[in-house]
Amino acid sequence: MRPLTEEETRVMFEKIAKYIGENLQLLVDRPDGTYCFRLHNDRVYYVSEKILKLAANISGDKLVSLGTCFGKFTKTHKFRLHITALDYLAPYAKYKVWIKPGAEQSFLYGNHVLKSGLGRITENTCQYQGVVVYSMADVPLARTLV
Repeated sequence: MRPLTEEETRVMFEKIAKYIGENLQLLVDRPDGTYCFRLHNDRVYYVSEKILKLAANISGDKLVSLGTCFGKFTKTHKFRLHITALDYLAPYAKYKVWIKPGAEQSFLYGNHVLKSGLGRITENTCQYQGVVVYSMADVPLARTLV
């Protein structure tokens, strides 16, 4: 497990910034401690520095995972966010979309959301903007581009 290089950090932060914008600093400097990103087997993990110090005693080949997997780097060095990052991105999302209960199941099975299925949407949401999709009960369902 190693820290991200400057290029890896830039690529990852650009992808995360599509969804949370300038709130990126709030992910690292949280009130409950300092968190950091670490790379292990082309996967990026979001882990507390306290837990990171405890895991230093475990050899890298025996370590399976540590913290929450935020995403992975592809073989072409692009970054893909995983759904496990949604719980950390949702509170800081700049643009949000709420779906009505009738359209929720259809969306989760991979279909598009019709205009009639939208419950609310944040103001000034641009086209091709990264949004977090919520149910009407404020449960984050997915992150996608609009």
